[in-house]
Amino acid sequence: MRSPRRCSRNGCPRQAVATLTYVYNESTAVVGPLAAFAEPHTYDLCEQHARSLTAPRGWDVVRHEGEFEPPPPTTDDLVALAEAVREAARPVAPRPPQDDQTSHPQNQNPPTGRRGHLRVIPPNH
Repeated sequence: MRSPRRCSRNGCPRQAVATLTYVYNESTAVVGPLAAFAEPHTYDLCEQHARSLTAPRGWDVVRHEGEFEPPPPTTDDLVALAEAVREAARPVAPRPPQDDQTSHPQNQNPPTGRRGHLRVIPPNH
């Protein structure tokens, strides 16, 4: 499951409830409800930072007047959670025992396994 989006301000651990967008050609900062998707050149803000945002001198701030509320979970979040639970509950199939001498002749190195970004390197014999 995706974790909730966090405030873009450094060191702020709170959940984002608003999106800040700068309109440079109009010298305006717009603070509105949290966008459905994180977009480049926008900033997610918690309620405290959304309410207290100030703009540079000569700029205007357009701020949403209603309540900032966290978005409800999406069906994608619920499906991802259900798949994670199913995966965790799935039993792991036991590996059949292998005889090292028959599966790896003396003149060859045993195969290495790979899982994600990690590699399993067998010990030297």
